[in-house]
Amino acid sequence: MARVAYPSSEKLSDLLLYIDRRKLALPDFQRDFVWDPQATKELIGSICRNFPAGSLLQIRNSADFFLAPREFEGAPQLDGHRPDYLILDGQQRLTSLYQALWGRGNHRYFADLRVMIGKPELNEDEMDACILCLRVREAARRYGTLPQQAVDLTFPLEHVFGESAGFDEWMDQVLEARPELGEDQKRVKHQLREARDQWLKNLTGYEFPMITLDEGTTAEAVCTIFETLNRTGVKLSVFDLLTARFWHLNVRLRDLWDAAQSERRIISDFDVAPYYILQSVALFTGTGCRKGDVLKLEATQIQAGWDAVVAGLADTLRVLRDDCGVALPGWLPYSPMLIPAAAAMAAAEATGPAVAAIEAKLQRWFWCSVFGQSYESSANSQAARDYAELRAWFIEDGPPPQSVAAFQFNPASLQGITPRQRGPYSGVMALVLRNGARDFHNGQRITATMIAERKIDDHHIFPKAYLRRTRPNLADDLRDCVLNRTLLDKETDQRISQRAPSDYLTDISQTIPGQIGPILKSHLLPDAEGSSLWRDCFEEFLQERQALLCDEIVRVTS
Repeated sequence: MARVAYPSSEKLSDLLLYIDRRKLALPDFQRDFVWDPQATKELIGSICRNFPAGSLLQIRNSADFFLAPREFEGAPQLDGHRPDYLILDGQQRLTSLYQALWGRGNHRYFADLRVMIGKPELNEDEMDACILCLRVREAARRYGTLPQQAVDLTFPLEHVFGESAGFDEWMDQVLEARPELGEDQKRVKHQLREARDQWLKNLTGYEFPMITLDEGTTAEAVCTIFETLNRTGVKLSVFDLLTARFWHLNVRLRDLWDAAQSERRIISDFDVAPYYILQSVALFTGTGCRKGDVLKLEATQIQAGWDAVVAGLADTLRVLRDDCGVALPGWLPYSPMLIPAAAAMAAAEATGPAVAAIEAKLQRWFWCSVFGQSYESSANSQAARDYAELRAWFIEDGPPPQSVAAFQFNPASLQGITPRQRGPYSGVMALVLRNGARDFHNGQRITATMIAERKIDDHHIFPKAYLRRTRPNLADDLRDCVLNRTLLDKETDQRISQRAPSDYLTDISQTIPGQIGPILKSHLLPDAEGSSLWRDCFEEFLQERQALLCDEIVRVTS
């Protein structure tokens, strides 16, 4: 029998070079690239820790081959070039690594060497904190120059391969830009080399196991192999893996998930991933919530914890929606917060008057975690800590969680919160909705239904165009900060256009007489007739809005 496939080992550096030189491409029927930046960060971190990242499957692309090729996303267009090989399995991983390590796509990736230095071991959360991902404009603003990189020892990962000079030349330039001299400079150089050898060399030396199909493989066989790969273990999520593992034990995870969404519609409404429930079950039944912990779940743990956790998740979402202003999933500041909250609510099993007390504690923890930005990094570790502390607080009336007890808030930080800081930014929008925000167009209280039907979204109060015209030297971040944003329907935003606040507020007040003051107050905006809004004084407005929001933050976190 003729051999249809043969194994080999391919260097990551070569594979990325082949992609860029159009020697390696995709069959045209492959789905589009879908991985998000977090998945790319996890893959880079896994390789830096020298963990296997799975095998790849390719087929030789002969002159009379039957599959039309297309380039990887972000790579040079084929433009008639015939690639040597087509990747059948590994598109998402190779595209992620190509874009991250060659500086392509909408994001740029960096290694925070300060965290890596002197660390012979890094766990999943620590490595996640080491790998930074920023949109292109933000990356250019924060780390676009060598002096900026030198201050924080932030290495652009596009220098690992690609068209850049590499780590050593970058290191020499960084050392010249830093203030250390003599022995201190030698010490920093030694530390940088140590970080390179301990972690980054795992990237430069990494090899993928590769299976290559013979070019004589039939189209039918290729399609069958491809479909099989997308149905079996190679592409399975953790939820799918556990579904398959527990099937013979008569634990039907897929049926349980379908029932949870059907019977508790709020879970479906908030588009909660089933993996979060598995993480909550892992916490509830006595383990951690990292991927490794979830993969070790036993069928008995699912049987013991699933129903309770689903109920706890539904209760959590109801409190966030009804009492915290999280009207829609897009305004949930940090999705991983659901993991410990659902598990703790499940463990509490409260009834009667105790329910109100626990829900009040849940709300306070939510606001402290949001504005304390507890879930900005290392979310799994934070969730495990929070579960233990919430459980004791709910059941035994123990001390508040550390995120509550140690909560402090700097009012001036609101001036630095823009849509890029999605957690606290969404928290402010939820706070506005909790305060009973009313629609500027008709004065009605804003609801989830209204948000969807009237296309209500966050918009500027002092319009961007107005500020650019009247304050051309104003920093973009200050113009776009959360103090200058609230929830407006599309029609109102269009009416506002480039107008001064005093102008459009006068217009609105004539349309709905007597309501403009209450409407402004409902959005935690200055509502007095002589306030900064009516006088078009942006700088004073920022201070007034900051005080109003800060008072409300103090109220909900105390």
